Amino acid sequence: VCSESTESQDVFVDCQDRRLTSIPTSQTWSEKPKHLLLARNHIEVLREGAFFGYESLTSLDLQQNQISLVEEGAFQGLTRLTTLLLQHNRLGTLSEEVLIPMQNLVYLRLYDNPWECLCSMDSLIRTLQVPSNRNLGNHARCAEPIRLRGRKLKQVNPDLLCKEEIQTGNIQEDETDPKFHLKPIPIRTKPDAITSCHTYLFPQIWMDCSDRGKTIPCFYKNIPEDVVHLDLSNNSISHLKARDFQAARSLRTLNISNNNMEHIDTASLSGLLHLHLLDLSNNKIHFVQYGVLEDLYFLSELKLRGNPWVCDYSIHYMVYWLRLHPGVRHSGLLCHSPLEHAGEIVEDYVHSYNKACPMDRQHHREDQDQTDPELWNDPMEGQGESEEDLEPSPLRAPQKYHIIRLS
Repeated sequence: VCSESTESQDVFVDCQDRRLTSIPTSQTWSEKPKHLLLARNHIEVLREGAFFGYESLTSLDLQQNQISLVEEGAFQGLTRLTTLLLQHNRLGTLSEEVLIPMQNLVYLRLYDNPWECLCSMDSLIRTLQVPSNRNLGNHARCAEPIRLRGRKLKQVNPDLLCKEEIQTGNIQEDETDPKFHLKPIPIRTKPDAITSCHTYLFPQIWMDCSDRGKTIPCFYKNIPEDVVHLDLSNNSISHLKARDFQAARSLRTLNISNNNMEHIDTASLSGLLHLHLLDLSNNKIHFVQYGVLEDLYFLSELKLRGNPWVCDYSIHYMVYWLRLHPGVRHSGLLCHSPLEHAGEIVEDYVHSYNKACPMDRQHHREDQDQTDPELWNDPMEGQGESEEDLEPSPLRAPQKYHIIRLS
């Protein structure tokens, strides 16, 4: 039920969204995979020897399962593994011994698990806090005990975990004491893109922030600069502000469809030099301000369907930009208002507007020959004047000026 593919001579096995409850046997594949994608399944336990035969793996994606237990020898033999993704599971504890077989592990993601920061986590927390392990366990936070809730594993003092359990283990607390029911206030944390969204590293880094129901300021502070595909669809984003994407300079696709977006500031997309696809469909955009699209040098597709485009002079910038970039495929640019233009293709509206403009100028011009230099009072006018001519002179006759109406 899984698919095999090759990219840059690396073999990928994609078993995502297959409702698997266990790890498929390695004999299933025609070639030894280097990347095994098992995200979004129903795996609950990783048994000892679960990855026997997968010795060639360099990355393993197990995020968004229901894993609550990892046995000590589960990753035995994965000596080449550099990336292990375990975020968005149900892990409460994990020992350092689980990581020992993976000697080359560089990236380990553990966030969005209900970690119980107790004595059993002592060895793991110490391993994560080794300075050379700077990419192991970032953003993972304690869920229990309450006094440590929200604190990063990398910031917990491991010396206190076991000591406090020993000190409090023999004390019988009186449940009738009002203080017994008082709980300390947990550490408050602000949501960010890394912990609020689902990130997939292979074959290209894709961050799925769809259906989060949040506005950009809530989780837009930490978009990794190496993210290639970003999905922000089906949220409540109403306004793109300047520098919202300043950290995401590697983006190739950006999906902001199905939001409530009405305004896009001029510098909101600045720096996205590598963007190929921009999806703005099904929002509330009336027009795009001048300069919004200027940094999108390599854009090849622009989705605009489902917006109430207003066909007046403010829509002209979009049409002019598309004319200057004929290689950009676009769809859905139809007039919504005013009523006389409803349903009309915006490019046709702008064309008819420009076609009528010279006739309008001709109709309002009082004298077509007023621009003829022969009719000007001073023969030097229209030919340029010397510095002496520019000097004021009391003997010089008053000049006549003609107003040319170009409305």
